[in-house]
Amino acid sequence: MNPFPIILSSPSGGGKTTIARHLLERRRDVGYSVSCTTRAPRPREVDGRDYYFLTRDDFVQRRLAGDFAESAEVHGNLYGTLQSEIARVLGKGQHVIMDIDVQGARQIREAFPSSVTVFVLPPSGEVLLERLRKRKTESPQQLVSRLNSALQELRAVEEYEYVVVNDDLDHAIQSVGAILDAEVLSRERVSGLRQQVEQLIHRLEAEVDHHSSSRVES
Repeated sequence: MNPFPIILSSPSGGGKTTIARHLLERRRDVGYSVSCTTRAPRPREVDGRDYYFLTRDDFVQRRLAGDFAESAEVHGNLYGTLQSEIARVLGKGQHVIMDIDVQGARQIREAFPSSVTVFVLPPSGEVLLERLRKRKTESPQQLVSRLNSALQELRAVEEYEYVVVNDDLDHAIQSVGAILDAEVLSRERVSGLRQQVEQLIHRLEAEVDHHSSSRVES
């Protein structure tokens, strides 16, 4: 199996992080790439598990050193995925599941063309607003910033290969899992067909060479 990144994007409150967490709990072939951020940890978040929490200076220095596969500024904070994190998970033979925004997804697709992209949609605008308001961890200004970002991200949905509506969490998790399974089977089939075609070409080339040699000798 050739593992690949699978990218989940959604507006804030769309459920991409929750879906990623459940897939990690249910599947052994999936690993998580821990992102870096300059924002402060939220309650119960642990450094090295949920994020690598960096100072802004440290983040900028690592970005200048080329350590990030993708990075972006979102709501005044910097976020990024380390090249070493992606390599770590792929090296274990696992698909890298990443819940990142649209900006980051574009960069990852460019760096890793084999990536699978999934956009997670909330079932309605009302549900999205309710999920955002339930956080109660942000100021009104921060909420407005997230709403504006959600608008921009929704306009990018056509850039994604798959769209999953998160109207039921279990169904959404199953849908993303089915996408992953289908991609694995498709790539294995294509790889197998390529090998079969290469073998056929090699066999025919050998036969052509044989007949060409026979004609020269006669």
